[in-house]
Amino acid sequence: KSNIGHTMAASGAAGVIKMVLALREGILPQTLGVDTPTSHVDWSQGSVELLTEQRPWPELERPRRAAVSSFGISGTNAHMILEQAPEQEERADTEAPANVPWVVSAKSPSALREQAVRLAGFVERNPQESAGAVAAALVDSRERFDHRAVVLGSGRAELLAGLGALAGSDAAGSVVTGEAVTGRTVFVFPGQGSQWVGMAAGLFEASPAFRARLEECARALSAYTDWDLLPVLLEGDPEGLLGRVDVIQPALWAVMVSLAEAWRSYGVVPDAVVGHSQGEIAAAVVSGALSLEDGALVVALRSRAIIALAGRGGMLSVALPADAVRPYLTRWPNDLGVATVNGPSSTVVSGTDSALDELVAVLDVDGVRSRRIAVDYASHSPHVESIQDELARLLAPVAPRVPEIPFYSTVTNEVVDSAILDAGYWYRNLR
Repeated sequence: KSNIGHTMAASGAAGVIKMVLALREGILPQTLGVDTPTSHVDWSQGSVELLTEQRPWPELERPRRAAVSSFGISGTNAHMILEQAPEQEERADTEAPANVPWVVSAKSPSALREQAVRLAGFVERNPQESAGAVAAALVDSRERFDHRAVVLGSGRAELLAGLGALAGSDAAGSVVTGEAVTGRTVFVFPGQGSQWVGMAAGLFEASPAFRARLEECARALSAYTDWDLLPVLLEGDPEGLLGRVDVIQPALWAVMVSLAEAWRSYGVVPDAVVGHSQGEIAAAVVSGALSLEDGALVVALRSRAIIALAGRGGMLSVALPADAVRPYLTRWPNDLGVATVNGPSSTVVSGTDSALDELVAVLDVDGVRSRRIAVDYASHSPHVESIQDELARLLAPVAPRVPEIPFYSTVTNEVVDSAILDAGYWYRNLR
């Protein structure tokens, strides 16, 4: 009140703001407009003191604390005790992320291009700013408008190249543009390659819904695995099990199913689901097309069968449309093929390691961006045909159900509205 006067119902909030600043800055602020304390209070008794001058608030062995009272004219009284926030250690990134997203938005397509130019200029003038710091600032400190773009890159050079493509309205695999619209919610579940050590630890502690669902997934998987899900996810994977396909895929499945439950707990419910590759197994569970137990069976036993393919091939993501990729593959007709079409300018190729290495070299010469996917087998290729009979036997007990939420199949390119997600479907999903 001595700083800004009577603020009526906002006086309590003003007091909280003042004391939060005092706690953070380590300063005891003076009470303005008072040179001499009133004589109606015996200030010699107790430890209460009226500050007529600002003074430092020293660091002690315990956090600083302060109390704020707010008294309403109608008799509503509130009292809040505030405590100094713990110090946060500044940690240097020991490992740069594989890809950094720069989010750009504007009120029109032309303004979006201009924003890309301005951002590129800022980055070039400020080389001390890391790609991650720029990404965080773009998300945390800028208003989001309807015309949006995301530029992906593994370093400043790739990100600046993406900004250049955005500024010039050029097609680029590292740039995604679109216009925000109000509409329904779709949950999209990724395939293998999105895993990372510690990917569930934070949410397991923070989200009761995520934790409960992950524990259910662990129990469902335990019937089919010789390893425990929770130690792999929550203890930093000390044994390196996330390098095994029969661990990676069930772990990803469990995290995705649990993430969906966490979103539900926040009131975000999908109007439809879609999955990429093995992500369809999680999508099927979330949609109700598979029970949790059948989802665990499919992902655990199918990934175990895939071990027979390990070490015989790989996959490569290429930043080109599928029609532009196919002419390259004619040099290796028996060794390479298009595995998936991820987008207008993103295609995945499967095949033998040697042929993939040769393709990468050719693409590099042509200036085409490509990236090996973290798998050691050729999924979505003829290699899978060798385990078709085994999958039919292992997955025969699956009892598919009619989805409760629309399930958009990336195998049939249709909405699944009947109980068709049987053993044969999950072979086709892999092939």
